Amino acid sequence: METSRSKMDGFPQAKAQSPHPSEDAVTSGLILIDGHHLYWEGHGPVEAPCIILLHHGLGSVRSWRRQIPAFTQSGFRVMAFDRWGYGRSDIRPTFEENFLLHDAEAAIQLLDELGIPRAHFIGHSDGGTIALIIASDHPERVLGLVVVAAHVYYEPKMALGLKTIQDSSRVPPLQTVLQREHGNRANSLVNAWVSHWSKSDVELLSITDRLEAVEAPTLVIQGEDDEHASSKHAEDIANRIESSELWLIPGVGHMPLHEKPDEFNERVCTFLGSIAY
Repeated sequence: METSRSKMDGFPQAKAQSPHPSEDAVTSGLILIDGHHLYWEGHGPVEAPCIILLHHGLGSVRSWRRQIPAFTQSGFRVMAFDRWGYGRSDIRPTFEENFLLHDAEAAIQLLDELGIPRAHFIGHSDGGTIALIIASDHPERVLGLVVVAAHVYYEPKMALGLKTIQDSSRVPPLQTVLQREHGNRANSLVNAWVSHWSKSDVELLSITDRLEAVEAPTLVIQGEDDEHASSKHAEDIANRIESSELWLIPGVGHMPLHEKPDEFNERVCTFLGSIAY
């Protein structure tokens, strides 16, 4: 395990701290997983039930800035990390086939290194798909599950969404957001990510056969105006998971955690708070 950090990709250096603090404090560091360093942050009461945050396809730890304070104030310990290639984690030259499966296993290895046996998982978009993979492959590690705008199969609507993202990433405000989250690697990250999804065999994108193996209580969330997938996506996820709730949000797109943060945080905290720890 490593907790040292250095200046990288335009990010300022910050003080590293122990991953096992003895008091309620913000901790952070780098951990070597499968030959690359992952950046992580811990927030909130150390002995509280833990929430693991899994960011979206072009996100980072910073994507959860509207959630972390609300979750810790509700009595949760929150762990967020930048997946390989994102934020302050090591650069990822390309996205390999089935990279979401690999990222799911990397998340479990990270939890092992941090000494977290079980946790709630909240995943958004790509992160939601990763959360579902974790819950199906490692049910013993998952207390509760919240999946937001997750995708479990291909829809033609997704191709248009990818083009919109790539075009928007070249100009503000999205360009500014991506540079803030990923530093100097932002453009190459967008190109590699869009290229992967544009060229992937659509048959490999389906994980519907995993859903019935999810045992944890699950809250499925999607905006009814999601730009990248229809509401049927969320309905199909909820219908295949035995212990699930479905929340379709009118007038909201692909980013409910940013578009309706207060409502989102309250609903998620209420749901997770009802699950025995």
